[in-house]
This record gives sequence, C-alpha cells and structure tokens, in this order.
Amino acid sequence: MKLDDKIETTDSMFRPTLVLMSGRMFSFVATFFIPVVLVRIFAPDEFGTYKQVFLVYMTVYAIAQMGMAESLFYFLPRAPQEGGRYVFNSLLMLLVAAAVFAGALVQEKAKISELLSNSGLAQHFPLLGLYLLFMTASATLEIVMISRKQYSRAALTYISSDMVRAVVFILPALVLHDLRALFLGAVAFAIFRFGVTVVYCWQEFGNEFRADAGLLRQQLAYALPFAMAVVVETLQANVHQYAVSHHFDAATFAIYSIGCLQIPLVEFLASPAGNVMMVRMSEEIRDGRSESVISLWHETTRKLALIFFPLFGLLLATAGDLIVVLFTSTYAASIPIFMIWSATILLSALQTDSALRVYAQTRFLFVLNVVRLLVIVALIYASMSVFGLLGAVLVTLLSSAIAKGLSLAKLKRDMNVRTAQLLPWRSLAVIGAISIAAYLIALAGKSALDVSALPRLLIVGIVYVASYTLLLLRSGLLSVRERRALTNWRHRLAGVGFRGGRVQKQLKEEKPCAALSEL
Repeated sequence: MKLDDKIETTDSMFRPTLVLMSGRMFSFVATFFIPVVLVRIFAPDEFGTYKQVFLVYMTVYAIAQMGMAESLFYFLPRAPQEGGRYVFNSLLMLLVAAAVFAGALVQEKAKISELLSNSGLAQHFPLLGLYLLFMTASATLEIVMISRKQYSRAALTYISSDMVRAVVFILPALVLHDLRALFLGAVAFAIFRFGVTVVYCWQEFGNEFRADAGLLRQQLAYALPFAMAVVVETLQANVHQYAVSHHFDAATFAIYSIGCLQIPLVEFLASPAGNVMMVRMSEEIRDGRSESVISLWHETTRKLALIFFPLFGLLLATAGDLIVVLFTSTYAASIPIFMIWSATILLSALQTDSALRVYAQTRFLFVLNVVRLLVIVALIYASMSVFGLLGAVLVTLLSSAIAKGLSLAKLKRDMNVRTAQLLPWRSLAVIGAISIAAYLIALAGKSALDVSALPRLLIVGIVYVASYTLLLLRSGLLSVRERRALTNWRHRLAGVGFRGGRVQKQLKEEKPCAALSEL
C-alpha cells in the first residue's frame, strides 16, 4: 500500500471518530454529574438503593438486546439497500425481548431484593421494567446513524439525549427528594427516546422499514452467539458488585460503587472509536485490503492510548481529592478502591472485542467471557476474605487482563501478523513513558501544596495535563494532521489572529515544526 493511501485510510477513520468522540465528551458532562448531585440529595442507604436498581437495569439491558442492536454494525455496511428491514427486525426483537425481561423483573422482584440484601428495592421494579422496555427498544438509534456514516447526527443525538436524561433524573429528585420521582422521570425520558427512534427510522427508510423473516434468520445466526457472549460478559462484569451487595448493606455498597466509578469519558471515547473501526475494517475486508485493516487497528489503539494512558495517570495523581470533591468526605473510603479500579482504563485502549466481531468471532467472545467469569467466581470470595472490598476489584482487574491477552493472541492469528506487527508497540511505550513522567511531575508539585481539596485538585490536574502535553509535543509522536487538529482547537479557543494565520499557512505547507514554534 502506498503511503498516501495509508494516510488517507487512517484519516478517513480519524475524522468521524473525532466527531463521535466530541459528541460523547459533551454529553458525558451531564451524565457524569447525575450521581454527584444524587449523593447530596440522598442518604448513603438511599443512594445505595439507587445504585442497586441501576445495577440490575444495566445487567438486564445488556442481556435483553440479544446482540440484535450491535448486529447492525455488521449488516448495514455490507447491505445498505436492505437496511430498513434489518433495522425493523432488530427493533421488533428488542421490544419483544425487553417485554419478557421486564415482566420477569416484576414477577421476581422479591427474590431479587433478597439476593441484594435490600428489601426496599422491590417497590421500584415496576417502573424499572418500563424504563427497561423503552430504553432497550431505542438502543438502535445511534447505531443506525453510525452505520450509515451520519456521524455528526449521531454525535448531536448523544449530546441531546444525555442532557435530557440528566435533567429528568436530577430535577424530580431535587424537588421531591424521593427515589420514586427519579424513576418516574427516567420512564418519561425512555418513552420520549423510543418515539424519536421510531420517527427517525421511518423517515430514514420509508416503506423499507418493515419486517423480513429471511433477513431475520441471518441476523439471529450472527447475533445469538454474540448474545451468549454478552450474557456471560455482563455477568462477569457485574458479579463483583453483586457479591459486594449480597454480603454488605446498601450504604457499604454505595461506597464500593463509587470506588468503581465509571469515568464516562472512557466509554464515550472508546465506544465511538470501536464502532467506527468496525465499520471501516468491515469495508476494507470486503474490498480485500488486508493491510488497511491492520493500519486501522493500529491507529485506533494508538489514538485511544494517547488519551487513556495519561487519564489513568491523572486519576492516580488526583484520586483522593477527586472523590472528596465529587462525592464529599462521606465516601472517602472509596479512594483506594477507585485507584485500583482506574487501571481498567489502560485496557480500554485495546478495542479487541470490536476487532474480533469484525472477523465474526462471536463464539470466541463467548468462550472468552466464560473464562473471565470462571476466574472471578473462583477467586472473588477468597480475595474478599483477605483484602475486603479491594479483593473484589483486584479479581475483576485480573480477569480483564487475562481476557485482553487471549484476545490479542486470537487477533494475531486472524490478522495473520507477527507479534511485532500486532500492536503499535513503540507508540504505546512512548505514551506510557510520557504519562509516567507527567505523573511524577504532578506528584512532586502536589507534595508542595498546602491548600484545600478543590484548589489542590485543579492545580495538580493542570500541572499533569500541561506536563503531558508538552512532553507529547516534543516526542515527535503526533502526525501532521494531529498537530493541525491540536493547533486549530487551540486557536478556536483563543481566537484566530495574525499569528494564527501564520500557523495555518505553515501547516498547509506541511511545516509543522515551524508552526509549533509559533505556539
């Protein structure tokens, strides 16, 4: 492959990924602060109940999709002329499956409450069932947009959807100080989102938005093995929380769940990157360009590492102040849990599941998640007896690391590459070294500070980000296009003046060093 073709291939992936990442980054602000507000409204036992309800929801939500929503990433790029029927089939199956699971939740609410050692859960399950029904059915919305390369529309949908969700969650709780009011707001949001999904699909596909039994058989053949993998993946991803919830009260579970804080930025960046990578890799495989597939895989990994490696270092440097500022000193016991849990961010740079799905390795994903589940089940109680709440986190992290190693070994065979070609090793090493250096600089600065938590958090964060950015720019790791994007972003914030024009001109003439000197 010619160098120009390689650059064009990776750049065609970078732009839509950046658009989706931007949309998710804006929307993350709203959703991230939902629990931050709720811990100030509800007592720890009430907040723990809220977290338990949504633990059940996220578990069932992932399982109820049966792979039908995600299967659209596989089918729509390959057969766009039949897209309406693929989408309708998925929507219909999602509705049916969600209705079954919602009914089961209501029917077994007492047993589930007993399992989680919280009798107060049962009263919220009818509303949870309604929320599950409409949210599951609308899971196809952004997936269809991305699969049809409507990246800007998908980004705007992410932003608007999450902003509305934050409002309808927080406002009722803020006004009424009642969990039931929060869940009523959640149901209203889910119904609204489902309506938007149906209207969009009808406008997009018209009369082609209809059922097709023949295509449904194809989708099920692809999706059901993947769904089995998702079931096991969901169980292994959440079993540590269920174990803690079963053995401790709701208030202790609240402490643990905050320690296992999911940084929305990670999902909002990793998911769009993996989705766009799947679409582009599928097209390259269809057209017989295997070298482009490897380039896309490398670029996705490198770009995610540029963000996730330093993010991990930043969280380590600021963990104590971050938890206290966001969740108050009531949850200070969550800090060591959070520091260990943050290591999972490093593994998110490797979008192995997305890459394996491009090669239709859904059965392997199933086996892989069985291995992860077995590791956790076999070790979690022994680990908790030795390390307490930290033991549950350590076992979960271990199982994830084992899974990534096995996935990379499988991808090596599927891509037919040597170990040296499997990952952008040099780039990952340089990014890791820069992140460590920035962490040490921030830690040294932190030790010299004698201020309260919030200003210390801000100062240490600024020192870390500045150190990382400066070291990265001097490393020579960034491409011309990445430097151009970074420079344009800075000028949009500061205002483009005479110096900005000079930088733009130099960049157009492919003189990045001269342009950077202007900064």
